[in-house]
Amino acid sequence: MSGTGQENQKKWTFGTRFVTNQIDRARWRNTLTYQVLPRLSVGIEYNPLAGKVSPLANFVAVTETKTRPAVILGTSSDRIGTPSGQSFYATASKNLKRETKLPIAPYIGIAYGTYENRLRVIGGLNIDLTKGFSSTVLFDGVKVHPTFNYSYKQHQFGVIFAQGKNFGANYSISF
Repeated sequence: MSGTGQENQKKWTFGTRFVTNQIDRARWRNTLTYQVLPRLSVGIEYNPLAGKVSPLANFVAVTETKTRPAVILGTSSDRIGTPSGQSFYATASKNLKRETKLPIAPYIGIAYGTYENRLRVIGGLNIDLTKGFSSTVLFDGVKVHPTFNYSYKQHQFGVIFAQGKNFGANYSISF
């Protein structure tokens, strides 16, 4: 959530996620993204159980500084729980460790989902727990989805509790 753009040498990221008790589109998700520029990534999302493919994009329009939050624009499939649709979003995020002495980075934004054809206020909080471990609480405008992650080199392992109750696991690798 720092909004500084990706600056490592890894250009590609493949991710997969499984979540229990979900509709087909949300149960098994695969993504492949390419870091076109340090502040722009593009890719595809494939949901094999539903046979759905959708575009992904993430652009850091304004980078974060000591005094200014990052502004991020993007698109992905609509929120967990919808059988179809695309979401378009804009968020502002700021790492507040310097100001609060706590390892937190909140974000807030707005998303337009084509499944319901409406705008939603979205937000969340990233907590950097300890070396390699973090947690993010995501609010998609309807439901809350807590996550816990562990990152090691180019790998990330995680768990998600979709809608706060349905267990899921995810893995991604950058190369």
